[in-house]
Amino acid sequence: MSLIRSLIFNFFLYTGIVLVFLIAIPTLLMPSKFTLFFGKFLGHYVVFIVRFFLNTKVEFKGIENIPKTVKYFVASAHQSMFETFALQSVLDYPVFIIKKELLKIPLFGLYLKKIKSIEIIRDTTTKDNLNFFNKIANIIKNENRPLLIFPQGTRVKFEERVPFKKGAGRIYEALNISCVPVSLNSGKVWPKIGFIKYPGKITVSFLQPIEPGIERETFLKLLEKKIYDEMDTTK
Repeated sequence: MSLIRSLIFNFFLYTGIVLVFLIAIPTLLMPSKFTLFFGKFLGHYVVFIVRFFLNTKVEFKGIENIPKTVKYFVASAHQSMFETFALQSVLDYPVFIIKKELLKIPLFGLYLKKIKSIEIIRDTTTKDNLNFFNKIANIIKNENRPLLIFPQGTRVKFEERVPFKKGAGRIYEALNISCVPVSLNSGKVWPKIGFIKYPGKITVSFLQPIEPGIERETFLKLLEKKIYDEMDTTK
């Protein structure tokens, strides 16, 4: 049953993504808000097909913790493709940090540029990387959109508790705005590796913001503890 359910789900997932990408092509010549709209639409679409085809309940908790009138950024746990789509359904058109190689993907790369994604070359020291945190600060200062980061650095299994990357602390220091931690358990339904998806419940929890002004190492430890403590309660 899981195989059939997964086949149907993946068909509608990738068919939907391709169709949205094609329909959205004219937005590449329009203001970025039109391209961003299709990103939010995809977020709602993915949440819908997860609920419908995987028979999975999706719950967003703590939405009241998202600031309404001040700048903030979001630091989310990362276990599957789910949150890269689904968080867009709740957040106001987030700015993503991406691997530079993604910009080379036909059409997809154009969309990433259009919505002002911030690229980085991983594990290297380049002039662009040295200016990376200043670049983030400048973009967020001039955009009425929150930054979305994944401080684990990559997708990890639900049960894994990897240390957060130090770059999250440097971003917090550079931006000097509050950080909204996000805990989730999407990996139980949509694993990091493998074709099969499983029914269940995905809980995405927006936790109390961490205010600016904390020393960055202290911030990183607090962020990691808040997210992992919440994950331990949603097993």
